[in-house]
Amino acid sequence: MAELVKQILAKPIQLADKVTKGADDASSFKQDCAELKSKTEKLAALLRQAARASSDLYERPTRRIIDDTEQVLDKALALVDKCRANGLMKRLFTIIPAAAFRKMSSQLENSIGDVSWLLRVSASASDRDDEYLGLPPIAANEPILCLIWEQIAILYTGSLEDRSDAAASLVSLARDNDRYGKLIMEEGGVGPLLKLVKEGRMEGQENAARAIGLLGRDPESVEHMILAGVCSVFAKILKESAMKVQAMVAWAVSELAANHPKCQDHFAQNNIIRLLVSHLAFETVQEHSKYVITSNKTMSIHSLVMASNNPNPNSNSNDEDKQNYIQITHPMGNQNPNQMHNVVTNTMAVKSQSRPPQPQSNTVNQTKHIKSNHNNGKENHNHQQHHISLSGTSIKGREFEDPDTKVNMKAMAAKALWKLARGNSPICRSITESRALLCFAVLLEKGPDDVQFNSAMALMEITAVAEQDSELRRSAFKPNSPAAKAVVDQLLKIIKKADSDLLIPCMRAIGNLARTFRATETRIIGPLVQLLDEREAEVSRQAAISLAKFACTENYLHLDHSKAIISAGGVKHLIQLVYFGEQIVQIPALVLLCYIALQVPDSEALAQAEVLTVLEWASKQGYMVQDPSVDTLLVEAKGRLELYQSRGSRGFH
Repeated sequence: MAELVKQILAKPIQLADKVTKGADDASSFKQDCAELKSKTEKLAALLRQAARASSDLYERPTRRIIDDTEQVLDKALALVDKCRANGLMKRLFTIIPAAAFRKMSSQLENSIGDVSWLLRVSASASDRDDEYLGLPPIAANEPILCLIWEQIAILYTGSLEDRSDAAASLVSLARDNDRYGKLIMEEGGVGPLLKLVKEGRMEGQENAARAIGLLGRDPESVEHMILAGVCSVFAKILKESAMKVQAMVAWAVSELAANHPKCQDHFAQNNIIRLLVSHLAFETVQEHSKYVITSNKTMSIHSLVMASNNPNPNSNSNDEDKQNYIQITHPMGNQNPNQMHNVVTNTMAVKSQSRPPQPQSNTVNQTKHIKSNHNNGKENHNHQQHHISLSGTSIKGREFEDPDTKVNMKAMAAKALWKLARGNSPICRSITESRALLCFAVLLEKGPDDVQFNSAMALMEITAVAEQDSELRRSAFKPNSPAAKAVVDQLLKIIKKADSDLLIPCMRAIGNLARTFRATETRIIGPLVQLLDEREAEVSRQAAISLAKFACTENYLHLDHSKAIISAGGVKHLIQLVYFGEQIVQIPALVLLCYIALQVPDSEALAQAEVLTVLEWASKQGYMVQDPSVDTLLVEAKGRLELYQSRGSRGFH
């Protein structure tokens, strides 16, 4: 960069020397030319000083200031050349207004001020001696730009404390105005911010991470940060730094992933999913603990799980019976304090059987070897079969962090996983193959508000991907999976209470899992049907959408689920919503009613409720049949009902 800056400075230095020589040779306006010469010499001295300090100069303002200075010197040279005119006729016809010298003198003064400011802003804090820099003349047109230059220059050359303050200033600017954020990006602020995240003290790291999160407001900006190395820097922080900084970095990850989904894979490639899950699991499920099984019930469950780990994994003789026998109750229930241990034990045992061995780095192998030796020294070898190792990043001293910091860390880790999981099958698979589902189940029940909400949103996004990805759906949410069952238990518990902000994401998550439930799973439909009779339109709308995923033709068990909806009293609620509901509710309610009519057209309940009349009325409402798919479904449902039900005069009054 130093060579580049020297090249930038070479031309204006040469121009300054020409202006000085031209002023000496002036044959007219000698006094005015002498004044221009004096200021040009002062400017030339500053330019030469800048060339000597080229390695320290901040490139972005250097380019702008030197470009402006070069234009000023070009004009000065043209002016003094006019004063060198020889011969009487040339001098008579060379007209130079008196104001031209005043204007040129002012422009040279401005250039002197700009270059002086550039030298000061590029100097280290010790050299400036905390001198107030002020704003250069060039700032008259755009004062914010010069303020941004100053803060970024401090990020390059200041002390750690000064750099922290500069990052905080950039946070304020980026938060206030999107355009300011763009300027910070364009003026080279990302590089020194990332450096501060790596090298700064805790407050400086937090400020820099917050600034990066605020700057990544659009795909182009996030892409720029990816190229600058944000993924590897964030991975290092999530592995090694103080928890406050890690929480801020997790938040920044969520912001970047939300604003540019294509960066999800870059974060995943840098191991950030595993690191976030580790933070989510810390003090949520016990790490590296021995679950000593004592109760008879627990022993029988554990024995079944361990027995299934036989030398012939392809044998199916008793597999299904064993899986059907395993019943894990609510993980945090009050009746049995060992239930959470049961869920963890069975979850990790099942995963250890089903997951193929993964190649590990030397570092991971060495770490596990050390932990194994440590545990062998403390525990009897006979208990090794009960050792459930929840591998993950272990950060020395994080157990001593204050409770608020731990809560914030979990909330931000859950939020980052929520944004990273959105629409990304490989990441969702990575999350579900870890202990994350179990963590979400626990945090949904007993986590603080932010942690609960972000966990619910993460589950909603993961299940949305699973709805479209049959392989993920089968592997992560099979009915016999203890972790998946714990998640469903918590989702249902929230749906039954129906009194929190978690309701909508939990309803959507249950709807996304509609294809995973067996016909014998009767506890799902009733709570959703009850929510059709809800005062809030959005709740009723989401209940109808979720139930439609149970009753739609794509669901293999649509007949059983449709009958369950009828038995739970769903038809009367749907008729009320179609007739009297708000428009956002009417269409989903009509779609669900059509699916039920398609699947169970001979239902006596549908006949008594005069569903055919409702569908005929709906088909005459233009706004209800604007969507071609709804119109087609409505025609098919009416046709099916007409085969089984009388078309008497049962019009709507």
